[in-house]
Amino acid sequence: MSDTNKPGWFGRLFGRKAETPDEAPADAPAGAPAVSPDPAGAMPTEPTGTLSEGVPDFAAAADDVLPAPPTVTEASPGTEAAHDLPDELAGADLEPVEDAEAPAPEAPAIQPIDAAAVLSAEAVLAAEAVQGGEAVEKRGWWGRLTGGLKRTSSALSDRVTGLFTKRKLDADTLEELEDALIQADFGVETATRIAEAVGKGRYEKGIAPDEVRAILASEVERALDPVALPLTIDAGHKPFVILMIGVNGAGKTTTIGKLAQKFRAQGRTVMLAAGDTFRAAAIEQLKVWGERTGAPVVARPQGADAAGLAYDALEAAREAGTDILMIDTAGRLQNKAGLMAELEKVVRVITKLEPTAPHAVLLVLDATVGQNALSQVELFRQSAGVTGLVMTKLDGTARGGILVALAARFGLPVHFIGVGEGVDDLEPFAARDFARAIAGLEKG
Repeated sequence: MSDTNKPGWFGRLFGRKAETPDEAPADAPAGAPAVSPDPAGAMPTEPTGTLSEGVPDFAAAADDVLPAPPTVTEASPGTEAAHDLPDELAGADLEPVEDAEAPAPEAPAIQPIDAAAVLSAEAVLAAEAVQGGEAVEKRGWWGRLTGGLKRTSSALSDRVTGLFTKRKLDADTLEELEDALIQADFGVETATRIAEAVGKGRYEKGIAPDEVRAILASEVERALDPVALPLTIDAGHKPFVILMIGVNGAGKTTTIGKLAQKFRAQGRTVMLAAGDTFRAAAIEQLKVWGERTGAPVVARPQGADAAGLAYDALEAAREAGTDILMIDTAGRLQNKAGLMAELEKVVRVITKLEPTAPHAVLLVLDATVGQNALSQVELFRQSAGVTGLVMTKLDGTARGGILVALAARFGLPVHFIGVGEGVDDLEPFAARDFARAIAGLEKG
């Protein structure tokens, strides 16, 4: 047999060459097994190439990688460190504990109002944002309203343009228009009335999309005008008690903060009661709003009795001569009988101290829930006697017609609407502006 170790076909395919085996060491003991040489083409013990070529250095990887430094976010200047929420409670949505011993009530802390800390709505509107060295003027309410309703108005305008461009008015066209309005949550009754108004006297004739939008705006304004009522603060009641209710996520606590800021800008004194004692984050959130607006906040530890806190807050507001007391409540689903009963208890306890209170019960509704808002109004009216509505998050849906459906079914006053997160994105409701914005028309 030759001394040359010839490769087989597989080795020749990969370019192996014949090799001569190394001689065994002279001092190797007799009978020791022969050591085979490394086969040509085997994986090298050290990786070849450079890191830029994509070859990692596995040996040094564990030692060379350093942990990323933590990102530290400082608290806002007006927020004390004591208001930081522990990680284990962040985002918690806690249920009340049955038969738990209620903690001792805390005396309400009446904080002095720092006028410099109060951010008035007028000051925010007058401020200018600087971008790239140029001053950019903030949009007025009409601009924010049309921007917030853009998703709904664009969806409707696209359907209207497609339906009525170079096409005669017939039964099929009107039915498609009605379907588009129902999809935008206008409700069957309102959608049918608008379709009938569009077809009246125009059957088998052409009609321009702009004319359809004008009819739409007119019918929406007619439906909403009776419910577009301002929230009237009766100075004969001091404090004027406003109970804020709604489901989790509707923006209830944020709405309280925005309203407090508007009332403070009007020169009224305001006190807030952190009645959402089931969720620690809601208590801390309301305290921050109190600091921003210069409004004292009555609060107890998480898990405290909400009705007892409301009673204490009303007493404290009386003693301080406060104009307006706004009471937050725990977010609750309208189909949870136990939680709705607890809301009824809050109302009963307030009434014992002040028979005419609460003077206003505002239900905060999230526009993105669509038709579910109808059942919310129905059941909250039974439990707490809703006196008015606040519709938020109209900028987050293409189905802003739900406000029209609510007006047609319940006729409850709509006091405020919200089209964004900013403090100036919550404004008193005006039927004409809303109707023209949702129809995609200019302000008339």
